Formats: sequence, structure tokens, C-alpha cells
Amino acid sequence: MSKRRFISVLALLAITVSLFAGLAGCSKDDGKTDDPSSSTGKVEGGGASAKDTIVIATMSEPPSLTNNEHSAVASNYMNLLTYEGLLRQGMDLQPEPGLAESWEAVSETEWDFKIRKGVKFHNGEELTVEDVKASLDWAQQFPLIKTSTENIKQVDIIDDETVRVTTFEPCAVILSNLTGRANAIVPKSLIDSGNNFNDNPIGTGPYKFKSWTMGDSIEFEAFDDYWGGAPAIKHMIWKIIPEGSSRTIALEAGEIDFIIEVEQMDLDRLDGSDDITVLRYDATDTNFMTLNFEKGFSDPNLRHAINSAIDKDSVIAVAANGLGVPMLGQTPPNLIGAFEENADKYDPAKAKEYLDKSGVDPSSVELSIICSNDMKKRAAEVIQANLKEHLGINAQIESMDLATYLSTTSEGNFTACIGGTNSTETVGYIKYQFHSSAIGGANRSRFQDSHVDETIERLLTVLDDDDRYAQCEELCAYLNDQCVVIPLWQPISLRAFNSKLKGVEVNAGGTVYFEKCYWED
Repeated sequence: MSKRRFISVLALLAITVSLFAGLAGCSKDDGKTDDPSSSTGKVEGGGASAKDTIVIATMSEPPSLTNNEHSAVASNYMNLLTYEGLLRQGMDLQPEPGLAESWEAVSETEWDFKIRKGVKFHNGEELTVEDVKASLDWAQQFPLIKTSTENIKQVDIIDDETVRVTTFEPCAVILSNLTGRANAIVPKSLIDSGNNFNDNPIGTGPYKFKSWTMGDSIEFEAFDDYWGGAPAIKHMIWKIIPEGSSRTIALEAGEIDFIIEVEQMDLDRLDGSDDITVLRYDATDTNFMTLNFEKGFSDPNLRHAINSAIDKDSVIAVAANGLGVPMLGQTPPNLIGAFEENADKYDPAKAKEYLDKSGVDPSSVELSIICSNDMKKRAAEVIQANLKEHLGINAQIESMDLATYLSTTSEGNFTACIGGTNSTETVGYIKYQFHSSAIGGANRSRFQDSHVDETIERLLTVLDDDDRYAQCEELCAYLNDQCVVIPLWQPISLRAFNSKLKGVEVNAGGTVYFEKCYWED
């Protein structure tokens, strides 16, 4: 039996980190921006006169600013600014009060939530229980968030400050599901009027959307009526900078204040600057290669052959500058309940045995690996070399922007792709990745297995954590035997920022609440 690995203490600490500087004057029409470095003002909460703008660099433009029409991490960053749910994820990864100030289990399938008073939406309307019910009912119609909404049977208004959420069966992840952006609360009036939440993302979050210059930047401004207190940093801009070295240069030059995706190859360089802080933390992110079962990869022996032929240490060295640990099993190794029994190790001889067992002629394998950034491309180059050397499989590499990548892979128009995801709970992760209901969403392999579906559904009703995770190990071992995806590595995550930025905390899931940040004088 493989040794269980638990979430690193480092990842669960509250870590001071740097945040995002918004630019004034960005227009969706003219694309012009003012110089963010010249913006100064009184910092509320910081207690001193300092910059009131933060500029953040990210490598991928979000495909959507809605909370329910995407499955992209790039959009999640924006969603945390504008939308909120009944609960939110704490620094210990556990649910904590959000728009609901308290909650209680009425029965195994019923939960009552007391709604916070005096909360305002960005359009000035006050939050009501009618908004809560309308939002949770509305979320049911969006297929890309189905795994977070389908357990909800109904939502009832008990009184003017209480709503009851009823699940079909006892649901171990219902509170976790209510912390996510999928079940964010928006105004009922805007749902009823058909508001386009991509153009007009109205929620209760600490920042309001201001403008989007496609391909360049997205601007936000502080919501002064935010129920948790107006953010200290008043203006925020996200700059879209796809190339890692360009993000590094921009931070060194003071053109940006914070990098979301740090170029691992630049780590030593960034570490050497007194003006820049580099944060390292053990995240629950995963990186893997998905093979499309509908495009010639339905044979588990072929998948095992490919998996066993990949030197994951080399993948990490080349793609991530060594900042990661090899991922053997199908589930994140630092989540409770993850298990590596039946998982493949790097073994070229075993890979050839699997290939022979599959009966597949390697020259007949059509394999084009889709990548949406430089790190994925570097990983694909190692995989390409490994498959050629050990199996005689000729793989191609194809690059595309994130939005195209997401639509292409979710529609199944590909043979292979390198992707990643983040989760903080094992059964929830498995459902998100491997349940047949997630085909067209995160289940890009288009894997269907009635045993897996039934086991996931049963585990979701087990409310005792120890019992659920013990049973989860058997499912993990089965998924490893099926080799559904090709696990690659789990990163040691990085954030880099201007050292004068203070007040940010990050948890193992990568969540940062930017409204807590402020500039040092």
C-alpha cells in the first residue's frame, strides 16, 4: 500500500503575499490606459498614504467573466473579485461564512442558511432571500458547472432571512459546493431580465468590473459598499501577458506589481531581487495529459504503455524547472483519501509490454498534443521524445490560446491535451474529472464507467469523513488500474510580487482574498 500524503503545513499557513494593481482609465473601446505607477492616494485599512492601484500579470485571458459558463482557472481569478456564494473557502480549506452568516443541518438532506443583512449588489440592490433562491435555481441550467449543482434538489425560502437547501440524498460535499463560484448569488432582477453576466458581471464581491480590452487587460475598481469593508486598494488591472519571461521583465521594471503564473525558469533571478518577494507553497493543483477515448485511446493497455514510457522527473525538470513532484496516481497525492496502488511508474520495458498487449501498431497511433501555454509545450516536448524513443509513437505538438483550447477539448475535437486543475477534496475531484456527467466539462477523456459513477454517487452520501476517505482509496486504486488520464506532476506553486504589497493570505487551493491587501507606505 502506498503511503498517504497529506496537505503540507506550509500550504495551510496564512502567507503574506502581494496583490493586484488596477489601472485607471482603461476603455473597452479605445484600449488606452493611464500609467498605474502614478496613481497614489489614501489607503483605507493600511493607515498610510500609498499607491491605490495594483497591476497583476496573468498568462491567459479568461474565456468568460460569468460564474457559470466556463471551467477555467483564469476566469476563477476574476470570479473571486466580483461574485460570492453563501459560503467561502477558508485558509484551512474548510467552508466559512460568506453571504450566509451561519448555517445548520436540519436533517441529513436539509440545510438552513441565515442570510447576512445589509449586503448590497454592485448595482445598488440589497441582497434578499429571493435573490438566493433565484440564483441557486438558475445555476441548475448550466452544464459546465453541473457537478457543483446537481446534488441540490430544491431551495425554499423559510422566512425573510433564511433559505433551506435540500439535497436528493445525504451529500458530503454540499457545503464545499456552496463555497464555489458555480453557486454564486446574483440579483434576481438581472436573472429575470436576461442580463449578460459576461459583459456585466454583477455580484456582491469586493471589486466591481469596469472594462475589458480584449487581448490586453481587464480593469476593476473597489466596491465601496462591500459588506466586508471597502478594499484598501482602489484600482486593479489584470494584464494579459502570455510569455513567462515578459511577465518577469515587467515585474522587474515596475510595470506590474504581481505575477500569478511565475516563470519557473526565472526563479533564481527573481529570488535575487530585494524589491521582489517570491512565495512558494504546496498547492493541490495537478498537471496531466488527457487522451481522448473516442479518438483511439479506449484501450487501457495503450494508455498504460504511454504512461509508463514518460519520464516524469524529466518533464518536471524541463517544464517547471524542477519545481514539482511526480504524480503517479489519478488523484492529487496531497489530498486525504488519495491512493497510488496500481499506479504506473516510469518503466520503458513495462511500457513495451503494455503496447504489445494492446496489439496496437505504434506507427498507426495518431497523437497530437494540444498545449495552451509555454510550460505545457515544454512538457509535451519531453513526452514527445519519450514516446518516440520507447514506443515508436510519433506525437505532434499543437499550440493554441486558452479559449480555443477549452472549446476544442470540451467538444472532444482532439486526440490529446495537457491540462491542469485544482481541487481541495478527493471525492469532489474524482466526480469533477471522471464522472460521466462531466463529459463536455472537466471529463475531457470522455471516460464512462458505470462502476465509477455508482461508487462516486455512493461516496457522496457518506457523511463521516474517515469512512468516506477509507472507501475512497478503493476507487482511487480502480482508477489507477484504468489509467484514465496520464498524471504528470503536482507543482510547487509560486507567486511573485512587489515587496511593498502586504496583507495577502493564500491557502493550499490557491485562493487569495485580494480585498485584504494594502500597500506599505
